[in-house]
Amino acid sequence: MKTIKLQFKNAEGFLLSAKLEQPVDKKPVTYALFAHCFTCSKNLIAVTNISRALTSKGIAVLRFDFTGLGESEGDFADTNFSGNIQDLIVAAKYLAKNYEAPSILIGHSLGGAAVLMAASHLDFIKSVVTIGAPSDTPHLKKLFKSSLEEIEENGKAVVSLGGRPFTIKKQFIDDLDKTELTSVISELRKPLLIFHSPQDETVDINNAEKIYMAAHHPKSYISLDQADHLLTSKEDSIYVGEIIATWAKRYVDLEVNEEGLETTHQVVVRNEKEDGLLSEIMANKHYLIADEPKDVGGTNLGGTPYDLLVSALGACTAMTIRLYANHKKIELDDVKVHLTFDKRHADDAINGSPAQMEFIDREVELTGNLSEEQSARILQIADKCPVHKTLTKGLTVNTKLKG
Repeated sequence: MKTIKLQFKNAEGFLLSAKLEQPVDKKPVTYALFAHCFTCSKNLIAVTNISRALTSKGIAVLRFDFTGLGESEGDFADTNFSGNIQDLIVAAKYLAKNYEAPSILIGHSLGGAAVLMAASHLDFIKSVVTIGAPSDTPHLKKLFKSSLEEIEENGKAVVSLGGRPFTIKKQFIDDLDKTELTSVISELRKPLLIFHSPQDETVDINNAEKIYMAAHHPKSYISLDQADHLLTSKEDSIYVGEIIATWAKRYVDLEVNEEGLETTHQVVVRNEKEDGLLSEIMANKHYLIADEPKDVGGTNLGGTPYDLLVSALGACTAMTIRLYANHKKIELDDVKVHLTFDKRHADDAINGSPAQMEFIDREVELTGNLSEEQSARILQIADKCPVHKTLTKGLTVNTKLKG
């Protein structure tokens, strides 16, 4: 994964701050544009997780701060929903001019309403995704309903949103009132994916139903059971990103770029200074990420090198068992290989002093109509996998500088 910090001007000339997340090979199969939630920013952890889940599937993601929020220029008090839509259109055109036109529009909360409005103005958008989006923009007024009278009388009021003060002006309210979202949705002729949690206390689930009913097919709905509005659980946001990537395959060309990190070898690994310990891997044209936990200086965005080593043994073991079971026509439905790498002390056979040794503990779980004899034989076969033999018979690593 490669993150590029960008800036571009909106229609009023304000600089908008953005981040472009690219896949590990820096050669995306397509681009997505993400619109964050009301008063949030591009750095919201859920936005980051969704973006990284998409980049792991080869989809680059541009996420940016709307005018007056995050690191973007402008005064939030002077912005409105219509301005957010214009910011989105500008961002999409910036991508199209400098990289590649985005094919996927993703919006969270009010950002979801914004992408529904913006999509009709962008012919190159092939699919639209909403996450916890309202079905009508006046719905947003309930967030500051206690201040509506003050806004009406004084033209503005300072309201607390998410524990932070924001100035809301009457023009913002008026702009929400004049937006007719349902009719726009009914005229939208693009594939639509709707995410919403039944437990969303900010934008209730009825909004998802209204969006779904207004939209034409193809349209899909995914329930985010037990998730909150901001997707604060990492599992929820990563799940959303993975589902988007899978769903988009039906409507967007996501053919994997086979060039990737260039090498004449079987595997190439790249580590760049700004990524810390995070390393990008191309293994026979398949892309992986390796990292370390945060407590040892990593960012915990991928398995550790030892995780990958043990995984190789596990995968090889499972494949070897499957090949044997198929050959012998054994009724093996499922095989799981559980592995743990460990360093522990053992008695030194030479001088009796305790010595630390390295172990891989492997447990093979079999499901199917197997006899005890067949299970015992499969356990023996597990030791015959090629990776097992390589690890146990001795291995020589030859290292030299590449010219």
